[in-house]
Parts: sequence; C-alpha cells; structure tokens
Amino acid sequence: MPVSITREIRLDRRPVGRPQQDCFSLAEVTLAPPGPGEVEIRPILLSVDPYMRGRMDDRPSYVPPFALGAPIEGFGIAAVEAAGPDAGLAPGDLVTGMLRWRELDVLPARRLRRLERHGEPLEAHLGPLGMTGLTAYVGLTDVGGLRPGETVLVTGAAGAVGSVAGQIAKLAGCRVVGVAGGAQKVARLRELGFDQAVDYRAGDLPRALRQAAPDGVDLFFDNVGGDQLEAALSLMNVGGRVVLCGAIAQYNDEAPRPGPRNLALAIGRRLTLRGFIVGDYEARRPAFEAAMRRWLVEGRVQADSTIVEGFERLPEAFLGLFEGTNLGKMLVRVGPEPAGR
Repeated sequence: MPVSITREIRLDRRPVGRPQQDCFSLAEVTLAPPGPGEVEIRPILLSVDPYMRGRMDDRPSYVPPFALGAPIEGFGIAAVEAAGPDAGLAPGDLVTGMLRWRELDVLPARRLRRLERHGEPLEAHLGPLGMTGLTAYVGLTDVGGLRPGETVLVTGAAGAVGSVAGQIAKLAGCRVVGVAGGAQKVARLRELGFDQAVDYRAGDLPRALRQAAPDGVDLFFDNVGGDQLEAALSLMNVGGRVVLCGAIAQYNDEAPRPGPRNLALAIGRRLTLRGFIVGDYEARRPAFEAAMRRWLVEGRVQADSTIVEGFERLPEAFLGLFEGTNLGKMLVRVGPEPAGR
C-alpha cells in the first residue's frame, strides 16, 4: 500500500487562561500503511470535551498532558479504511475510541472498540451511549447512591453529561432541579422533564436555588464548580452527597481560586463530597448500555447534540464550550458516514 498524506490539528502553545485560536495549528503529515495489528481509519465524528482543557497544561493529572507540536486527541467515531494482519477489524467496520485530530490515521486496533448499532443515530455513541452517558449513569448510581424520592440538583444541566444525568434521576423517581445559562437552555430542561430549571445568568443564584428546592437537596451532581458549588452547598440536607464530576467554571483560571467559603457546612450536615473519573467504571458499561438502549428506544431519554461541520473547525467548537454555545454534546463532523452503516 502507498503512503498517505493527511492533515492534523496540533497544540502549538499552552494557553494562559482561556485558550485562543492561536494555540492550535494545522499541519500535513505522512502516514505509513497499517502494519500487523494496525488499522487505517477515517474519522467521522470527533468529540470536544471540557476535560481536554486540563490536558493543555503541563502539570500532573489523571491523564498525561498534550504534547506541544503533536496532534490533540479525544473521543471519536471512525470507519476502518484498511487493516493489517491480525488486526481483528475489517474495512467498513465502525469503531470508537480515543482518536487523534487527523483526517486519516493509523492506530493499533487494540485501542479501538467495534461499534454496534441498533438503529440509533451515530452521534448517540458519543453522547448517551458513550462516555457521556456512562459518566452520568455511574456518577448518580455508583458514586452518588441515587435513591427514589430524593431531590437532585444538577449544574451544567443543559450540557452533555448534565442533561443525561437529570433525565436518569427523573427515571429513578427523583425531583430534579437543573441549572443552566440562558432562557433557551432553561426552556429545554423543562422539555426534558426537569421539575425546576434555574438560569444562573439571571442573577442571585442562591435565592433562585432556594426557591427551586425549598426542602433542600439530597444529591448534588456538579459539573461546574466555583460559585455554583458554593451556592449548592448551602442547600444540602443532612447526610447529603455531592458528586464532583467537573468544574468548567474554573478550568481557565490563571491561579487557583479559594475553595467554597461555606465548606464547613459539610461537617455539621455530615455531607459526602466525592470526585470520580469515569474510566474507573468501565466494568459497568454492559449494565449501563442495556439500560440506556432501552430508555432511548422507549423515548424516555432524549439526547441533544450540537454538531459543527468541518475538520478545520475543531478548535472553534472546543472554544465554544467555554462560551456555552452548545446544547447537549458538542461534536464536530469531519467525514461522511458510510452508506448502509
């Protein structure tokens, strides 16, 4: 097989504060044909996610930082174009996994998982059936100990994880309050079945939350951190649990901000605050996928996606996460979906 020329998007410099377009560059690279155990893939959909901001900094974390001058990577879906010996995959297979921001790539087949579809749209495998949905599911059940009849508060509730988390909590028989930014997102939360929806941009968030949850909060699923975490802590009932999933409000801070000023409430109210990384719960995937497929077929879970068209717009889509331009999962379509798949 001949070598291939493709394009990739690299991290050119580490951002200080909020990333800008000049942190990224577009370059051409040459790919050798797939060797034994390797496949050539053509990405179709690539996900941009808030956690990727942390990988742009050169500091210790649960995943290594992105290397300067190298392609960024994130979750995606691709079609297999060619396969080397012993790859276990064939041309035409759809696969999902951690993909580099390239229009064409060669990767070890062991890093990819064959994607099985049952009539659902392709993007569902990066949303409710993907790591997004698994995060919401295990965050509520395994980490948060979700119980019927509780009041559940979700921040970032119109985002990819938050919107699914709120719907799962409703399915479990809970009263759910969501926090989002802007009238359109608040209206969407009500359409998704949230009992109350609060616009944090409207001002006086603590007062609005007290009105939305007059009997307090038993389980708080936090995707935002910062002021929203502080406001929610004041509402927690005795024995309440706080699931720390993300802190998008703080990812671009140039210096660490002080912790919540009311953290001492955790003592008297006997609160549990627990962070988690979804990769630790891969064993829960079969149970999660069985439940989520059923909910999707029955129409009990809806999944919003914001899809940006064009490989070159990956940085734009990523930066949009910090402007709140997405409703649900932010994805970039970089290639056509194979016919009949």
